[in-house]
Amino acid sequence: MGLKSNLHNLKEKYKGTKMAPAFNALHTFLYLPNETTHGGTHIKVADDLKRTMNIVIMALVPCLIFGMFNAGFQHHFALGETVEFFSWRNLRVGLKHILPLVVVSYGVGLAIEFLFAVIKKHEVEEGYLVTGMLVPLIVPVDTPLWMLAVAVAFGVVIGKEVFGGTGMNILNPALTIRAFLFFAYPTWMSGDKVWVHGVVERAQQIADGKNVDAISGETILGSLAQNKEAGYEWWDMFMGYIPGSVGETSTMLILLGALFLIFTKIGSWRIMLSSVLGAIVMGLIFNFVVDSGWITESSKFYGLMNTVWWHHLIIGGFAFGTVFMATDPVTASQTNKGKWIYGFLVGFISILIRVFNPAYPEGVMLAILLMNVFAPTIDHYVVQGNVKKRMKRLKAKVA
Repeated sequence: MGLKSNLHNLKEKYKGTKMAPAFNALHTFLYLPNETTHGGTHIKVADDLKRTMNIVIMALVPCLIFGMFNAGFQHHFALGETVEFFSWRNLRVGLKHILPLVVVSYGVGLAIEFLFAVIKKHEVEEGYLVTGMLVPLIVPVDTPLWMLAVAVAFGVVIGKEVFGGTGMNILNPALTIRAFLFFAYPTWMSGDKVWVHGVVERAQQIADGKNVDAISGETILGSLAQNKEAGYEWWDMFMGYIPGSVGETSTMLILLGALFLIFTKIGSWRIMLSSVLGAIVMGLIFNFVVDSGWITESSKFYGLMNTVWWHHLIIGGFAFGTVFMATDPVTASQTNKGKWIYGFLVGFISILIRVFNPAYPEGVMLAILLMNVFAPTIDHYVVQGNVKKRMKRLKAKVA
């Protein structure tokens, strides 16, 4: 009661001042708003933006926890050590290197959100609650904290605030942050030395002439892009016992998160399903090309084109991007027919980029950002098509 009373007093003290948005945001984050509506008819619903964001975070938490165990597991496995997956040794590595990513993501992002709210004199928006959790899950475990802070600042300011804030942005903020990291610091977002904790440090020790064994941190996509065997069973791929970004490896947990979002009506099942269908179609096309003999093993595209079509769904960041970022209600298509078109193209283009861009064999990020730009156009033509159909029916009735 003391904390609540003190926060309420601060809220009243700074009411009408520049700092009011900051204290209002802190108060409503911890407690329900104490304002009630008066007069007129109001629509009353059980959810609001804050609750919606919290539901998405709940769907992401299992991926975060699993990613912490997997970070330690991949580290010890690369060193040739046999450790049980769900062990304290693995979790300790994950906590040490992933929690700082979460802290920096939220700290820098929310600080900028508060700053813009104070400057523009509007309420702090809850949109970054999900973005702040997504960012640590889509970057390598050893991403330098200063680098992440710069990327978050860029993503929040350029990817969202310049458009007017939450609900006005045309690009997914989390993917904007990852795209900035990829283009500004490509060596930290691609290659075979960034996906397992300790690989970069070990490579530097070898370069300095120290007598230490080299360890590999290559992802499945990286191996296939070089026409090498993946080296993992499909079950390991599905469960997530593979190198990759922090939260994108476990397709099983991502699938459970998808079901949770669909059940709570937060995520669009149309976009998820159509994205999967688009990826399947593109994967089948590539398999057909290989089976027809048009591509030989000497081709640099052979490894990924020859990958079994359904394996594309459980490796890389496709599943994570489809469930948690392609379905962003702000940047995705809004019409039902538009969602089918939008999702199908996301999946189709993801696998297309994955195969034909061996320097960066992951296409879901670029595919979603591209379709974010075209989502309003898709909805425009869907709406215009419906208008034309209704006009034809109206003319037929009048005639």
